[in-house]
Amino acid sequence: MSGVSTASTRREALDVKCPWRIFWIALLVRIAYMTFARMWHMRPYEDHFAFGYEMGRIAQALVTGYGFADPFQGHTGPTAWTAPMFPWILAGDFRLFGIYTPLAAWMILAFDCVLNALMVLFTWEIASRCFNRKVALWSAWLWALYPATMQYAVKWVWEMTLTAFLFSWILVLALRMRRIGEPDDAVRAPGAGQWALFGLLWAALALTNPSLLLFLPFCGVWILAGVPRRAWWPRQIVSVALAAAIFLVCLAPWTYRNWRAFHQLVPIRANFGAELYLGNGPGATGLLMEYNHPFQAPDQLRLYRQMGEMAYVKMRGAMARRIIVEAPGRYAVLCLRRFYYFWFSVPHPGDEGFVNEYGRNLNFQFTSIVGLFGLALALRRHVPAAWLFFWAFLLLPLTYYFVTVHARFRHPLEPLIAILGVYLFQSAEKSWHVRWFRRDMKA
Repeated sequence: MSGVSTASTRREALDVKCPWRIFWIALLVRIAYMTFARMWHMRPYEDHFAFGYEMGRIAQALVTGYGFADPFQGHTGPTAWTAPMFPWILAGDFRLFGIYTPLAAWMILAFDCVLNALMVLFTWEIASRCFNRKVALWSAWLWALYPATMQYAVKWVWEMTLTAFLFSWILVLALRMRRIGEPDDAVRAPGAGQWALFGLLWAALALTNPSLLLFLPFCGVWILAGVPRRAWWPRQIVSVALAAAIFLVCLAPWTYRNWRAFHQLVPIRANFGAELYLGNGPGATGLLMEYNHPFQAPDQLRLYRQMGEMAYVKMRGAMARRIIVEAPGRYAVLCLRRFYYFWFSVPHPGDEGFVNEYGRNLNFQFTSIVGLFGLALALRRHVPAAWLFFWAFLLLPLTYYFVTVHARFRHPLEPLIAILGVYLFQSAEKSWHVRWFRRDMKA
C-alpha cells in the first residue's frame, strides 16, 4: 500500500510541476519573440496612433491630465468609447515608462505575454478536470508553442489577451465550484469566498470587454445546478447575492462617472450605435467599415467633435436601425456572413500574397472545425462541463454576428478550441487502436 501511495504522491507532484514548467517555456518563447522581432517598435505615423489606437489615446489623456477622454486625434472631450480596464492599465504603463516610449511599448507587451503564458495553467486545469492528463499535457503544449495562440500577446496593444485571460480564469473557477474532476466524496457547495471571486472576476471582465456578459447568467446557473438542494438555503442564496453585490459595486463607480460626464446612463461603454452603423451601413460587407470611422475619416471626426460622443453615437445608431428595417434581407445576409467569418476566417485587408493568406485561412478554419467537432463529441459522451462549453461557444460570438466581426473576437474561445481539438484527435487515436485490435483478434 505504501508503494501505491508513494506512486500516487509522485504523480500528483508531477501534475503540479509540469504545467508550471510549460508556463516558463511559453513565457520565454513569447518574450524572446516579442523582443528580438522588435514587435515593441512603434511606427511614428500620426503620432503613434497605431500603438493602442483609441486606448492609447485615452491612456495618453489620462496621464496628461485630461481624464478618460480624447479617443481619436486632438482634444474631443470625455469618452466612453471603450471599456475602461485596459486604458487604465496602459495609462499606468505610460506613467511609469513614458508616453509612447519604446520601454513603455516593451513593458505593456511583456505584460500581455505574461497573461498569455499564464493561460497554460488554465488550459491544463480545464483539460485535466474535464478529460484526462494526456489531453491536458497536449493542450498545454499546444497553447505554449503554437504561434496562433500567442499572436495577440506579442504584437497587439488592445484588450484581447486580458479578456481571454479573465475568461479562462472564470471557466476554471466555475469548474472548481462545481467540483468537476474531483472525487465523488468532494461534492459540496461552493463557498462564499468562491462566489465573491466569481463576482469580482466578472466585474473585471465586464470592464474589459462587456460583450462577453451574455455568458454570465448561464455560467452562474450552471454552477448552481450542481449544488445539492439541501445547501441552497440560506447559504447559497446569500453567497450568490454577495457575488451580485460585488459585481455591481465594482461597476458602480464607472457608471457614476459616465452619468456625471454625459448626464445619461452609460453602464460601461457607449459606442454600440456607431459600431452597428460601421458594420451594416451602405457599402458594408459584414466587416467594420474603418474608412468611415472617426479615426480614419476626417469628416466623421469633425462631426464627432461638433456633436459630442453621445449625440454622434445616437445619430449613427438611428441611421443603422433605419437601414436594417428598410432592408432586413440584406441585414440577414450580413449576419450570416459574420457567422461564417467568425468561425471560418475573416478576410484580411492586407496584401500578404496567396500562400500566406491561404495558410492563415486554413489554420483558422481547421482549428474552428476540430474545436466544434470536439465539442459535439464531448456533448455526445456527456463529458463533465460540456454544456458549459456549449453555452460559451453559442453566446460569446452572438453580439458579433449582429454588429461586426474580427478574427481577434474568437480569442477568448481559443483555449477551449485547443482543448476540444486535442480531445477529438485523442479519441480518434483510441478508436483507431480499438479497430486494429478487434481486427487482429478476428484474424
